[in-house]
Amino acid sequence: MRVIDELGYRPRAAARELSAGHALTIGLVVTDLSNPFFARLADRIVWEARSHGVQVVLMTTQEDPHLEADSLDTLLDRSVSGVIATPTGGNIEKWRRLRDLGVNVVFIDRAIEELEDVDVVSIENFDSGQRSTEHLISLGHTRIGLITGPLTTSTGSARLNGYRAAHRNASLPVDPTLIRDVPFRGDAGGDAVGSLLAMRQPPTALIVANTAQVQSSVRRLVQMGTDIPDQLSLIVFDDNPWTELTSPPLSVIRQPLDMLAVHAIELVLGRMHGKLPDGARRIEVKADYLPRNSCAPVTAPVAR
Repeated sequence: MRVIDELGYRPRAAARELSAGHALTIGLVVTDLSNPFFARLADRIVWEARSHGVQVVLMTTQEDPHLEADSLDTLLDRSVSGVIATPTGGNIEKWRRLRDLGVNVVFIDRAIEELEDVDVVSIENFDSGQRSTEHLISLGHTRIGLITGPLTTSTGSARLNGYRAAHRNASLPVDPTLIRDVPFRGDAGGDAVGSLLAMRQPPTALIVANTAQVQSSVRRLVQMGTDIPDQLSLIVFDDNPWTELTSPPLSVIRQPLDMLAVHAIELVLGRMHGKLPDGARRIEVKADYLPRNSCAPVTAPVAR
């Protein structure tokens, strides 16, 4: 037994719970419940899990790899059968150990490049970045600002690549001074807005592709008295309830939370019951562009 303990062995929870007739338990690790996207996503996942008779242990990491590591240890101690997680990008060896111990892992919203053997469910981030940019280009905008998440995350890099592709397809150069990759936590979105609009040639349109920073970004635009869309056209990720209540209502990329939750639960349960073939699955769900009243054709620049 001492050797088993030293090796970190834990019985395969799914097999044990299934054989005992107990309800399956999975862990749900999300980065930040103060982010409306993750709060609503967690709610959908819990609802979907319960509809299958699966219990959920919810953990949050605040985008901190150390807290994520503690969360994974806790879930191992709880002998969960599977984990659905939005990874911080760290703890690669811990994630591998989780898999080696027989815990089924599904990443949602983000992926980790080094863990190609893990199932992933996300929106079509490249496509969403490209389509939002193409819409603004179709309105005549050529100076389009982008506020995205850290480029170390799969979401941040994919949305930026979509933005670049739209420029390339329209034979427009990409001005790197119009791009801000900022953390998910804090008020960096507002600071990014301030620096973009203070430029000698400010953007005439802006995409806030960092969901966590939408509120901070919009708050700064209101504080600066920016006229949307006459001075600045605006598209944001994601469709938070309040985005319809602003004046004007904001055009958004809406992420299909229900579909993300359904696919994540299907994958983790499919792995638990041995119903899926070997090899990681990557499921990308199309996000909707909802045009409202925050975008308009480009006009002559207004002095700021």
